[in-house]
Amino acid sequence: MRFLVASFFALSAVAACSPSIPDSAAGVGFDNVDGNRRAAVDARLEGRAPSTAVIPPAASVSTSTLGPQGSFTSAAATASAADDSLEADAMAALRAANSGEEPLQASPSNPPPQVVSNSVGISNENDFNAVSDERSIQADAALRAQNQAAYQVIQPTALPTREGATGPNIVDYALRTTNVVGQSLYRRSTFASKAKEERNCAAYASPDLAQEAFLASGGPEKDREGLDSDGDGFACTWNPAPFRAVRSGN
Repeated sequence: MRFLVASFFALSAVAACSPSIPDSAAGVGFDNVDGNRRAAVDARLEGRAPSTAVIPPAASVSTSTLGPQGSFTSAAATASAADDSLEADAMAALRAANSGEEPLQASPSNPPPQVVSNSVGISNENDFNAVSDERSIQADAALRAQNQAAYQVIQPTALPTREGATGPNIVDYALRTTNVVGQSLYRRSTFASKAKEERNCAAYASPDLAQEAFLASGGPEKDREGLDSDGDGFACTWNPAPFRAVRSGN
């Protein structure tokens, strides 16, 4: 018997010391649901109607059409027009300041100047309507005859001599020769080669200078500078064809 009483008190002490288990359904809205159900059951048992919450009706939305915002649109248009006018005035002032001339103030007492359609220096000879308004066909024929009579053909003259020049004249040499580039006329050494010619020609800034040096050193009969390996009488890449074309008029 004593053992049972001691066990009972021990279990009671353990139960008092153990933490309480929280309600897992608390705080999530189930308390209100259970309370509402119990209130509804009690009301039916007592013979009275259960209380219901009255929800206020939603506010109605007006379907009336708003009137046009005339004053706002008009004010915006007026402001935009004023800005455009100010910008135009500013641009006109800048153009007048840059041109160095006073801006034109046109008025009935101060009309704008007439624009000249055919000013001096601008020709409209290719416009048939403009020419027919200025002169007749007979007058135009007379003007053409006058211009043709004044036309002169310049005959070629002797080449001018360069003052202070004592070296060979490559232009005169081009006109005195008749062979073309690559047509050999002179014997060259067996040691002459195109590769050696290219190395020697690299020392000159232009083919004309190379041809002058070639003629000054005994060319075309002799090629002491190694500038004419094929023996055509023309050093490096010099070509007499442009000078001959001027003489022939081609």
